Amino acid sequence: MIDKLELLLSLAKERHFGRAAEACGVTQPTMSTSLKQLEEILGVMLVQRGSRFQGFTAEGERTLDWARRIVGDARAMRQEINSLKDKLSGEIRIAAIPTVLGMVASLTTPFRARHPDVRFRVVSCTSVQVLGLLENLEVDAGLTYIENEPIGNVRTIPLFNESYRLLTSPEGIFGDREQVTWAEVGQVPLCLLTPDMQNRRIIDRALRSVGAEATPTLTSNSLLVLYTHVKTGRWASVMPAKLAETLGLADKVRSIPIIDPVVDYSIGMVVPQRDPMTPLIAALVQIAREVAPTLL
Repeated sequence: MIDKLELLLSLAKERHFGRAAEACGVTQPTMSTSLKQLEEILGVMLVQRGSRFQGFTAEGERTLDWARRIVGDARAMRQEINSLKDKLSGEIRIAAIPTVLGMVASLTTPFRARHPDVRFRVVSCTSVQVLGLLENLEVDAGLTYIENEPIGNVRTIPLFNESYRLLTSPEGIFGDREQVTWAEVGQVPLCLLTPDMQNRRIIDRALRSVGAEATPTLTSNSLLVLYTHVKTGRWASVMPAKLAETLGLADKVRSIPIIDPVVDYSIGMVVPQRDPMTPLIAALVQIAREVAPTLL
């Protein structure tokens, strides 16, 4: 049953029979047979079939909810039993929004010092994708905003508050100032993240609150692209203060606090709302709680 539910979760992720079968290391006929057997066991149709994958039935969507719980618990059980035999090992998968990637090492480094046999895989994605990956058991933890937009049924561990800076050349607009207002930021041609990023939505909302609008001359979903442009001394951007510190600004770039109003949002770790937590997640949560005071 667990193997069949794993196949169902793979199909939900890939939305394609062939890719789902390949991801699980089975042939497509084997996958089709297993899903039909699962439907026979449950007495309902789970998948809308055609020449290609068309989606799940209402019963299939409900079964997916149960599959996530059951498979998650089964994985947790295996991890816990293995941890009783040996020290912690395995891989922790973390999904993080781009603006917090610079502080991931603040968690992974002390974790590895304590549990050297654990590996990490870190992916960058939007806040919406973080929650989707977590729900579908594709990652073990997420780093994202925890108070700005709905985050669903997850456990949260606050880490720090994100505030904002205008990054610009000393010779640029307002480049000689010690602080600027959001209304003034609205007068600066900016390079910003794309609108699908929550950080961009926060910036847009802050500007609208003072009657201004963002006028980006360049947009990208990569902070590296934004930073390399700002670093030339000929572009400006709005970035989180902690990220600006992590990047190590060049002489051509100033990081100027933005006030009136002061805007900040809570960043934290999100993990599945499941008791007991797996040993790996429990250890990661413990590290996060120890590290959080140093991130303020």
